[in-house]
Amino acid sequence: MKFNRLGRTDISVSQICLGTMTWGTQNTETEAHEQMDYAVENGVNFFDTAELYPTTPLSAETQGRTEDYIGSWFARTGKRNRIVLATKVAGPGRSYIRGGEGADAKNIKLAVEASLKRLKTDYIDLYQIHWPSRGHFHFRQNWHYDPFKQDRAKAVANITDILEMMDMLVKEGKVRAIGLSNETAWGTQKYLTLSEQNGLPRVASVQNEYSLLYRHFDLDMAELSHHEDVGLLAYSPLAAGLLTGKYLDGARPAGSRATINGDLGGRLQPLQEAPTRAFVEIAAMHGLDPAAMALAFCLTRRFMTSVIIGATTIEQLMIDLSAVEVKLSSDVLGEIEKVHRQYPMPL
Repeated sequence: MKFNRLGRTDISVSQICLGTMTWGTQNTETEAHEQMDYAVENGVNFFDTAELYPTTPLSAETQGRTEDYIGSWFARTGKRNRIVLATKVAGPGRSYIRGGEGADAKNIKLAVEASLKRLKTDYIDLYQIHWPSRGHFHFRQNWHYDPFKQDRAKAVANITDILEMMDMLVKEGKVRAIGLSNETAWGTQKYLTLSEQNGLPRVASVQNEYSLLYRHFDLDMAELSHHEDVGLLAYSPLAAGLLTGKYLDGARPAGSRATINGDLGGRLQPLQEAPTRAFVEIAAMHGLDPAAMALAFCLTRRFMTSVIIGATTIEQLMIDLSAVEVKLSSDVLGEIEKVHRQYPMPL
């Protein structure tokens, strides 16, 4: 397992991060503990969660349960100091989370205190804004994204408010580093500019979607990442399971995410079928597991700090972790690029 520096901090994280969003619905507490045990035994030192989790499905009744499971694992194992722990404050829109107000100084303070209690820890290594309050194009909202409706002064004021609260939390020792999620190039740069101008904490990472089927980060965000040392924490690197091939030809395996969340957040639709099939065929031709190939591809990207994997079984987790041993040949990478050129935006 390789380790990468988190932004310009002194924190090193494993190139694979253990995602947790199924814990509390699809996975029991015992299964969550088994996943954490196995991941740590195999070199993972980085866990990612959120106050919103679990997400399969989202509900007021289960909100926060994932953090509870991580907290009980820390209490059982005493391994808190071995883990780089990332969590997130919810953005606006979920009425059962502080009235759906989203991230600002007041709500971040409340969210951090609640997360610390659930996680049974006195500090969070990486605290992230789950999605921005001003609007964004993630979660399949790109088809009707309209930034011209945003109020620039209000957006800047909100970012400043967030950074000032983060500064307080860092000084109190409750947060070590800060990050963004589902953010844009403008938003990320505005955080960086305001933090530099005002002596406030610097963004260390951006957690955005990235996979063989969704490569938006290759463009302006890659440039920002290079110049500003803000690496990507890639979520949905298997496109919610599509890239395993298990949903081809209309299949819906029992217990799979598609049987719970329907269209996989807008991903399970006809345009993805052809490129998914092509990637699965490339893997088969070269004797690779399609999931391991998809994750190994993500690991080749120069802007990648860590790839967030999610599994509901130990068997899936084993396959995902095997990606660190997969070295993709120039032939495989060339074939992947041909598919990408043919199907550049299937999701």
